[in-house]
Amino acid sequence: MANFFKKLFGGQNGRVHDRDGMYFYVQPKRCKEIIRVRVNMNNDLSLDDDGGYFCRKVVTAVRCPFQAELHLWFDRNRNLTNSEVINGQLVSEVDYEAYITAQNAPSDN
Repeated sequence: MANFFKKLFGGQNGRVHDRDGMYFYVQPKRCKEIIRVRVNMNNDLSLDDDGGYFCRKVVTAVRCPFQAELHLWFDRNRNLTNSEVINGQLVSEVDYEAYITAQNAPSDN
């Protein structure tokens, strides 16, 4: 039974094994919050005029009123070729994990 749940939820340490998804980490402008954005490589990509793919995601934080837009471009083999964030910035997975760790830390009140 435990193996079933490991397969279902991705195994160890809360990390998800996701062969169809690519993850990006976005911090909207003037926000401390960092949002993990999943792009489904089979469903979220739209064909562009050059034979590649494009994806646009609107990123909304829970504790921040500002939205960011994530724009991604892929070649015909679905390899990322370019990215842009409007009203925010891309950050690393390490930054995201540090943010999550800080949010889960007990407060000193």
